[in-house]
Amino acid sequence: MEMVKNWPPARVVVNLGSSVFARSVREQGARVFEVDWRPPALGRPELIRALEVVQDRPDVDEANRLALERYSSARPTLVGIGRARDVIPGLGEYMLLHAGPPINWERMAGPLRGAVIGAILYEGWASSAEEAEKAAAGGEIAFSPCHEHSAVGPMAGVVSPSMPVFVIENRSGGNRSYCTLNEGLGKVLRYGAYSAEVLERLRWMADVLAPVLAKGIELSGGIDLRSIIAQALHMGDEVHNRNRAATSLFIRSIAPHLVETGYPISDIRRVLEFINGNDHFFLNLSMPAAKAMLEAAHGVPKSTMVTVMSRNGTDFGIKVSGLGDRWFTGPAQKVRGLYFSGFGEDDANLDIGDSSITETAGLGGFAMAAAIPIVQFVGGTPDDAVEFSKRMYGITLSENRFFTIPVLGFRGTPTGIDLRKVVERGILPQINTGIAHKDPGIGQVGAGLVTPPWECFEKALLAFVETYA
Repeated sequence: MEMVKNWPPARVVVNLGSSVFARSVREQGARVFEVDWRPPALGRPELIRALEVVQDRPDVDEANRLALERYSSARPTLVGIGRARDVIPGLGEYMLLHAGPPINWERMAGPLRGAVIGAILYEGWASSAEEAEKAAAGGEIAFSPCHEHSAVGPMAGVVSPSMPVFVIENRSGGNRSYCTLNEGLGKVLRYGAYSAEVLERLRWMADVLAPVLAKGIELSGGIDLRSIIAQALHMGDEVHNRNRAATSLFIRSIAPHLVETGYPISDIRRVLEFINGNDHFFLNLSMPAAKAMLEAAHGVPKSTMVTVMSRNGTDFGIKVSGLGDRWFTGPAQKVRGLYFSGFGEDDANLDIGDSSITETAGLGGFAMAAAIPIVQFVGGTPDDAVEFSKRMYGITLSENRFFTIPVLGFRGTPTGIDLRKVVERGILPQINTGIAHKDPGIGQVGAGLVTPPWECFEKALLAFVETYA
């Protein structure tokens, strides 16, 4: 004991784990390096045993290499606009698609219910919100996830048979993906609003916006979305919550063709004004582009690459390439963020939307370092944005060949979430997203940051071991 008392005071200390000890040592004048360490798989014995089965497996590594190559080789190209019932596989006549994993009317959150009501009114299946609710609750309408039809939808993500949808084709693999056209911010269907103003805008989009754009896209011969996304990352976007540069680049691509469509100049002018007035217009193109790339990587046996992350406002669900069409779910989380004037946390619904397909593809929260201004919209600091991207390299298979981050020395964005690394390191994917009001009919109230529930990855790993041990 006497010997310990006589030890010289420590000048430099490396601290693992709790910061309480670090703070005490720092107060005594020592320089402290804190290491963010936690036991593998959060110290859970059954998960550690599962990891031992799937780690250092050449067959799994080879499957992941193949899945990642299919993703990287994909060339998502905007090739047209079609009516949902005519182009989306399996979309029935009285069916509505929605964001996230499967859910019935009884468990739907407020914004999803609001969007369902709005879509039923838009289709003319009911003449009032009360009649629409009765039809939805009475089993007259079928509900199915967008992701089970090669589609994606932001926030509530509701797609009805008459809505126009973008058609994206992977020109390397031949698969196609679909998404509705972006309506703008505020009171819009995707946030659960369904007023007369919302429905009138949707009808103008179907009657004017969609046909004019469709003709322009046809004349263009197809628009390379991967190229636009790559450029936008160098211009301050992460193409989830910030799409200002990408929307501008899209206008530059489509405008010369719009003037050759033969439509009245007044319609063309209004179409360009609508896109120009909506910085998020490209979101509904970045999402299906990501879906087209990830769907090419899905279905590779023994691959642990995550190919879907999505939420319906009640549940969060993921899919894994080597586990087919199975969903692995957990409770949707509360979004931490900034709120519009007059709203606060008590107004917010839980996390909702298919837009986390961008993070699944190595964009959005994974590319935050490319979009420092995004912190003004979702909260945090510029240092946080850089740190979020750096942390995601710890759970991904590779760095993106095409999507790079200037502030990180043009390093590729972290790409290909590896189920094994998420569980081993206890690091959850970082998502930035909008916030919908918890009640139907109101709309967006803010934007912020969120992570998936741990349960999704835990369940998926155990299922993977059961399938491939």
